[in-house]
Amino acid sequence: MATEEIDRYAIAAELFPNQPPGFPLDLDTFDLREIDFPRGNDFGIASDDDIDDEQDIQTESGFGSVIVVGNLPVVPPEKAEKLSAIVRKIYTQIGTIREGGLFMPTDSQTQLTKGFAFIEFSSPQEAIAAKEQTNGYPLDKKHVFAVSMFDDFEKYQKVPDEYEKPDPKSYQPAENLHSWMVDKLGRDQFVIRCGDMTEVYWNDGKRGRSDLVYQRQYWTENFVQWSPLGNYITTVHRQGAAIWGGPKWERLQKFAHPHMRLLDYSPNEKYLMTYSSQEPSHPKESMTVCFIVFDSRTSRKLRVFEGPADEYAVGTSATGGGALQWPVFKWAGGKDDTYFARLSKNAISVYQAPDMGLLDKRSLKLEAVQDFLWSPSEALISAYTAEQGNLPARIVLIKIPERTELRQKNLFSVSDVKMFWHPQGDYLAVKVERFTKTKKSTFTGFELFSIRDKDIPMEVLELPNKNDKVLTFAWEPKGHRFAVVHGDGGPRPSVSFYTMRDEKGKLSSVRLLGTLPGKACTHISWSPQGRIIVLAGFKSFNGQLEFFNVDEMETMAAAEHFQATDVDWDPTGRYVATSVTSINPMENGFKMWSFHGRLLYECSKDKLFQLSWRPRLPSLLPLEREAEVVKNLKSYTKRYDEEDEALLQQADADVLSERKAVIDEWQAFVDSKREFAALALAFKKQMFGARWEEKESRMEKVTAEQVLESKEEPYVP
Repeated sequence: MATEEIDRYAIAAELFPNQPPGFPLDLDTFDLREIDFPRGNDFGIASDDDIDDEQDIQTESGFGSVIVVGNLPVVPPEKAEKLSAIVRKIYTQIGTIREGGLFMPTDSQTQLTKGFAFIEFSSPQEAIAAKEQTNGYPLDKKHVFAVSMFDDFEKYQKVPDEYEKPDPKSYQPAENLHSWMVDKLGRDQFVIRCGDMTEVYWNDGKRGRSDLVYQRQYWTENFVQWSPLGNYITTVHRQGAAIWGGPKWERLQKFAHPHMRLLDYSPNEKYLMTYSSQEPSHPKESMTVCFIVFDSRTSRKLRVFEGPADEYAVGTSATGGGALQWPVFKWAGGKDDTYFARLSKNAISVYQAPDMGLLDKRSLKLEAVQDFLWSPSEALISAYTAEQGNLPARIVLIKIPERTELRQKNLFSVSDVKMFWHPQGDYLAVKVERFTKTKKSTFTGFELFSIRDKDIPMEVLELPNKNDKVLTFAWEPKGHRFAVVHGDGGPRPSVSFYTMRDEKGKLSSVRLLGTLPGKACTHISWSPQGRIIVLAGFKSFNGQLEFFNVDEMETMAAAEHFQATDVDWDPTGRYVATSVTSINPMENGFKMWSFHGRLLYECSKDKLFQLSWRPRLPSLLPLEREAEVVKNLKSYTKRYDEEDEALLQQADADVLSERKAVIDEWQAFVDSKREFAALALAFKKQMFGARWEEKESRMEKVTAEQVLESKEEPYVP
């Protein structure tokens, strides 16, 4: 006898008429895309729009990894193999060419190549990068590459013969890149990288906590870097770099440079330079390096420098093992971002923006030049040339673009030289290691140039004990003082403070302010506002910290952050972060201190790779006004404290108001579903019938042992 199948959905609909759409739920026909989530809560389910950028590039034809290189030389068969090898060498520096992935068609009658080639890469991303980097590449004077994606030909064939006016797009305002500067509480941001997470926080020192601003997993493949003015954060990827900014942390630009390893901004963020290297395919060949200069606002490629690493490994640009000292190209100081330069053999090559060509089409000739630095505030070069025969070593100051020598100083018996510019460009300190008369040892001295004074006067400083070696040197950022860590090889070095000015602020002979003997110090870090310095003892000193007031020559606090590896001041000089990064396998995390050494809060972070403060835009106040504010700061303290307290109370009230709004929204959502939940419960009771009243039960498997019989028997040996 046939049985009729029961439609339980039809029965439910009949039992409960006039119900909202979707009741009862038919799992066979239900479309998950119709789910209407509560506002602001996606329950962890990613939208297709959210992951669009992360999808692999798909193409309709299946040839998304193929490019067409046109305008190649037309050559006979005997030269075709050589041309193919040249093209292959150019493109293997960008990506991996598939086996048999380079094809140059030939004419069947003349056997000459047709002047173009097809190249297939291992991925569409590499093909796109190859097109962007080599379209317009000059193979020689007569042949300039014209590169297209294979799929573009089909797209161009579909272009209609008649012009169709596109629909106008509505204006979309750009992201406010300075929004973080108007925080009501005057807080600063910092970024940390731990594991595969990158997180940006507000530092709320007043309340002793950090507030999460933004976090993202796998945001970068290597490191993140703030731009010099703090407008962008830069992430590094296999295909290049990307910059992000604004309140929503949206991607603003991306820069194609496969296998990029390092990057550097011009001081005012107009330009971005990236670097990559490629290991040689043959042991006798040298490593190849590539530098690309981009316009940071448009991501337009302005200049490419590439060649063997030996060409750039000149003077202090070279390090052991054939590596290069970063940055190889150095940007001039000032507000124009006009010049950048690199060391060449017996010369400094200075380039001029925006065309990125060699200044005056010739390098600045300096025999035996070993190192150079730009002034942080203007286009002024300080350069060091080594001794040559009877010619002494020299320190020379050169004004660009005039190429005028403003000052020079001869040096004798030189072992090593290192230059230190004052952050405002007011002074230049040159640390000189000199040989003794016996040539068996060295001693250290300083040549100190006062750049702002007439004729650039110079002072010579020698340490009282000639056996002392200088371990660390640092200028006070806003002021005329500097600190030197020195010692004779003992376990605890000394820290000395000097000034370039007298009590009235006039230039005088360099004066010793005081020496702190026997300090657990390997690193010194000035506050960005000057006056306060942190003496830190890393490695064998296990993270000893001393907060020292140089104005009063007194210690404000002593503390310890066990195994600390880094000390970083916030840009205002109010807070200091000490961190233990993944260099040490244990105790990773950071601590936040006030400028006078009070611990505010701490946070443990496994695999902490990086902590970096977001730079602030420079103050719009003139230096005289800044000095006046600092001088009269005590008179403003009461008013500032009252304003801060009012802002904190308002911020707490805003947080409570936001939480209440969220709770009210959730309660409204629950109330809107209450009737549906009651109907669903009644339906379940009717479907289960009497079994609904049964209590929950469970089955357990129990093993029991039972003795059936027991008797004793005599033992017979």
